[in-house]
Amino acid sequence: MKKTLIQGATLVNEGKEWQADVLIEHDRIVKIDKHITPLNTHHIIDAHGLYLLPGMIDDQVHFREPGLTHKGSIASESRAAAAGGITSYMEMPNVNPATTTVAALEAKFDIAKQTSLANYSFYLGATESNIDEIKALDPAKHCGVKVFMGASTGDLLVEHPQVLDDIFSSSPALIVTHCESSPIIAENLSRLRQLKKEITISDHPVIRDERACYASSSYAVDLAKKYQSNLHVLHISTAKELELFSKGSVSGKNITSEACVHHLWFTEDDYNTKGNLIKCNPSVKSSADNAALFEALNDGRIDIIATDHAPHTLAEKQTDYLTSPAGLPLVESALLSLFDHVANNLMSLVQVVEKTAHNPAIRYKIDGRGFIREGYFADLVLVNPKGKTLSLHNNARYHCKWTPFDGHTFSAKIVGTWINGYQVFDGQNIVEHQAAAQRLAFNH
Repeated sequence: MKKTLIQGATLVNEGKEWQADVLIEHDRIVKIDKHITPLNTHHIIDAHGLYLLPGMIDDQVHFREPGLTHKGSIASESRAAAAGGITSYMEMPNVNPATTTVAALEAKFDIAKQTSLANYSFYLGATESNIDEIKALDPAKHCGVKVFMGASTGDLLVEHPQVLDDIFSSSPALIVTHCESSPIIAENLSRLRQLKKEITISDHPVIRDERACYASSSYAVDLAKKYQSNLHVLHISTAKELELFSKGSVSGKNITSEACVHHLWFTEDDYNTKGNLIKCNPSVKSSADNAALFEALNDGRIDIIATDHAPHTLAEKQTDYLTSPAGLPLVESALLSLFDHVANNLMSLVQVVEKTAHNPAIRYKIDGRGFIREGYFADLVLVNPKGKTLSLHNNARYHCKWTPFDGHTFSAKIVGTWINGYQVFDGQNIVEHQAAAQRLAFNH
């Protein structure tokens, strides 16, 4: 691998923007300076007028392998992620069979080692009977344990109070939670069925409402406080839940929260045009909830922005509301959607980098990633802020071949992605490198 010199980029890193050159050698950043004299051994990238960011670290994706590869695979979705500027991801256990043993967890690492283009880690799924598997997790090797504290599929729903106490009191790894109350959801659906002949997508935020989210997330936070657990609450979607989290820097927090790009982009008004394409759990809710999420991003109550990328086939999505599965494919457009928010003055570019790269690296204690620093892995994304990107179903790189952003032109364009020093996306095409991806390591 040649040494790569990225010249004249505007670096966005650690709270500031400045112009500099970046020299990559093998898998690391070896020098950052205002001017680095190029050598004939350097592969030179002219990045004047472009932003250079640390690659996005997505702490929540569903890549559907094993068992659900008609929707997506580690190979297909990691390539879409790389094209979207995501250089590392952490993938969820609700595959088939569910990832509920350390042996099954390690089998997914083996698949990723062969097929992933982006750096990877995988969560163990909690059940009501696998506490010994949870206790066997190695926090230096495994990103965490996923607890579905609400409606789920298969045996991944955990509701028994004693089991939850056991998990929160004894997990050696970070606990991440999906928080929605199944009894409240069932109650809301039953009430609607008495009132209406037909339940439609517009009822989704009524069925999976603020009360269902808050009842579950407040329970998780109470457990974490009781047992001094390390808790990260995923995909916050309501203003009410934000009162559970503290403002300020992610450093030193035991309880943190995440917002997802679709809850920052869509509101319940979009169900009229998008229908089941934006059906997700937790549901997309009101414009007031959306505005509250941005306020919480600004004051630090929300620490991380992720995708919850969850592809389904278009045929599955085009069934009636109650049978249509929940989830959206998002990794290819996530970072671009945040650039639109910057253009609309809803957040700053420094905040985008903080929430998508720095904070995930800090919260998960990821070794050597999440920052543009000498000695760190060269996981980088180059963005043209004046480029345009038209998102269409037929140009989506996902295996499912559709996007919830169909027809939208983003204000920026990703023109390069580097993973461990390899350029894996050149702005138009995926560049295959078998050795590019690495298993994430954690400083525990």
